[in-house]
Amino acid sequence: MTLMQDMARDTIVAQDSDWWRGAVIYQIYPRSFQDSNHDGIGDLAGIIHRLGHVAELGVDAIWISPFFRSPMLDFGYDVSDYRDVDPMFGSLGDFDALISRAHELGLKVLIDLVLSHTSNQHPWFHESQTSRDNPKADWYVWADAKPDGSPPNNWLSIFGGSAWEWSGDRMQYFLHNFLKEQPDLNLHNPQVQEELLGVARFWLDRGVDGFRLDTINFYFHDPELRDNPALDPSQRNATIAPEVNPYNWQDHLYDKNQPENLEFLRRLRALMDEYPATTAVGEVGDAQRGMEIQAEYTSGGDKVHMCYSFEFLSGTTPTPERVVDVLTDYEEKIGDGWACWAFSNHDVVRHASRWNLGEDARRLYAALLLSLRGTVCLYQGEELGLTEAYVSYEDLQDPYGIRFWPKFRGRDGCRTPIPWISDNQNGGFSDAKPWLPVAVEHLQRSVGDQSAKDDSTLAFYRQMIHFRRAWAPLVKGTLEELWSGDGIVSFVRAHGGQRLFCAFNMTNLAHPVALPPGRWRQDKGAPFTAIENDTGRQVMLPPYQAYFAALEEAA
Repeated sequence: MTLMQDMARDTIVAQDSDWWRGAVIYQIYPRSFQDSNHDGIGDLAGIIHRLGHVAELGVDAIWISPFFRSPMLDFGYDVSDYRDVDPMFGSLGDFDALISRAHELGLKVLIDLVLSHTSNQHPWFHESQTSRDNPKADWYVWADAKPDGSPPNNWLSIFGGSAWEWSGDRMQYFLHNFLKEQPDLNLHNPQVQEELLGVARFWLDRGVDGFRLDTINFYFHDPELRDNPALDPSQRNATIAPEVNPYNWQDHLYDKNQPENLEFLRRLRALMDEYPATTAVGEVGDAQRGMEIQAEYTSGGDKVHMCYSFEFLSGTTPTPERVVDVLTDYEEKIGDGWACWAFSNHDVVRHASRWNLGEDARRLYAALLLSLRGTVCLYQGEELGLTEAYVSYEDLQDPYGIRFWPKFRGRDGCRTPIPWISDNQNGGFSDAKPWLPVAVEHLQRSVGDQSAKDDSTLAFYRQMIHFRRAWAPLVKGTLEELWSGDGIVSFVRAHGGQRLFCAFNMTNLAHPVALPPGRWRQDKGAPFTAIENDTGRQVMLPPYQAYFAALEEAA
């Protein structure tokens, strides 16, 4: 049996309805994964071609960013047809083949479902904007102008400017929390809810194992359209473009995070429960109260299974003290809910650059991420140690970056194509000009080159993921004895009678680490140099090294 077949067998969790709890999910940004039809844009057939690489990592599932029909003004997050694949990416037949191949390899498949808004090219919006009394007139958020012709309130768009756009057809404004070409759906309308639940059922019937729910806390708006209050400048801690975007100057009490969302999430969960072993992870976009919303949306077992917020997706380097603060807050608030942790994704600067991490630090932070209590999302290229690519203004594609250049360069730098080989200027991604240039410095970190080296970052990720999966406390265990000091963060993960002590030196100096009471044995199968000067009470932890020890006997 090959290594890949062995891993596939190990990761088959179809009968475990809780497979998502503690799983490792690999995010694929399809435009930049692999081009199979020579147009410079990645596609579903390309994903199929490269799934072996993902399976060999040892992850449990893939999350595929949007591939639905779209005018691509926000690269698939502006959907014009929820029930079809954009020809740029292939066909529904290609998607069915992808599902089949992924399942053969033991990989679950989650797709990115964008329910808060559509493209303005969607037939629903075309009909809605024609009049105030057509069958879909209330499917989007429409409002009259103020007497002076200005927008209904002070709500702002994440992409800059007012969140309201004027329509001469209806002589009203419509709401858009993102681009003006992305009008917000009105989920206060029961028909809209039914239609969106039907979309979810369509993809569940095709065999998907769940959803990543984009902007989950944006589904509902305040029906009274009350103005958002100003936010104290000391609390302006948004993840994306905080230095240039006045969106971060408001306390977003009324344009999102509405209580009606809970009942819709219950309806979605009830639907998903009809399909055994499916899951949903929600993206909570809120800089001020993300953890509280995450806890609320995942509590009780009747809403979404897990959520992630932006505590570790920000520019704030996670020092030991910061890690302890975030995890303590999480443990206090999450209750019976569940978190999903990520350091990078398609919307933020890659964390290797965002936190200015050297090679050893990148591996240390990866070990920390894969030791946290919760599910883990890895973003494509993270396993290669990729840094943020520089993309010149002439090559920019992201409307966010084009709007705020040069203070904010947008999201293209984390979306450049994956380098599969090093002896090709396009890194084996495509034999045509890629939609975004392949970063020259990424070529030396190609999958091909790293696969041949036992000491590569890729090899480290494979080993660390395997180590996580070998220890039940790391997958589903509790988090105990959380501590930080002298550049060290440590904690104990416990499950089913097993206890694993985890310590991480996040500095460039060696530091002693005190062990908890009891007799501990270092696990030398962990992907770090074995610590020989282990006294049983204390170890000296080298720079950017981790230490994992199992409890043999309690004190």
